[in-house]
Amino acid sequence: MIRIATSLAMGLILAGCQMVADQPLDQETIVETDPAVELTQAWQFKPELDGRDIIALAHQAAGGETFVNPGSLFLSGQNIIYGQDGSRAIWDQYAMWRVFADEKNDAHAANGKVRIEGWSEGDLALLLSFDGVATYNQSGRMEDQSANAMWSNNFGFGAIRNALDEGWTQTRRSDRTIDGKPAYMVQLTDPEGGKTLFGFEQGSLQILYVGFGTPRGWHERRYSDYFSKPGVDWQQAGRVRLFYDGVMSNEAIWTDFTIGTVYADETFIIDAVPSEPSF
Repeated sequence: MIRIATSLAMGLILAGCQMVADQPLDQETIVETDPAVELTQAWQFKPELDGRDIIALAHQAAGGETFVNPGSLFLSGQNIIYGQDGSRAIWDQYAMWRVFADEKNDAHAANGKVRIEGWSEGDLALLLSFDGVATYNQSGRMEDQSANAMWSNNFGFGAIRNALDEGWTQTRRSDRTIDGKPAYMVQLTDPEGGKTLFGFEQGSLQILYVGFGTPRGWHERRYSDYFSKPGVDWQQAGRVRLFYDGVMSNEAIWTDFTIGTVYADETFIIDAVPSEPSF
């Protein structure tokens, strides 16, 4: 209940409070208003679910065993790079090859194998690879192996697949909304003590968010526009936006995927610069 003054000016200031019809302005008027937020809205959704429960449900929603142990993943599409000056560059051909390691003790250390290629109107824009030991770029093997540390800016999402392994912990955090969707939040701690925060849509259990600290700052990725293929359990995000300290650096638009392909070791060893896309 709100008691308001009886002057016309005060009545105008309290916009949204409806005056009782024909009530004299020189008499006290009592107006009922609804609270802006119900306390129940602050409660955690399905509090009986702990972090481990949510991860298990998310695994099922993403494709079950196919998602947890795909062996390998190939993605292709486009990539948009946003410059600090507001400029934008489009890589119209963009691809990533990924071979997953069986175990993962540090969510943000390079492991398994990965190759990334980006092309813009036929010109090579990015070539980067990790063969399980060494990192490569357009110039070949990077002899300063401190270069491997740069992968800590990029490795993190894969933690979700190992999240239920021995030595990992799953801690439920406060629910929040991500891109307008109510989300469960779960913090994973890997056996080395590294922490990675994941967000899952409460209805579909799709992965909406991952966040972790990097040398470049707090890194966030937001996932949306999921798609799949007939006869394949895998659910692939079609749009992935990457942020550092709240500023979007790039967004990948994935239009196709392949899982379970066996790739030759040479795929991840760069000894010559390709003249055209390798995909």
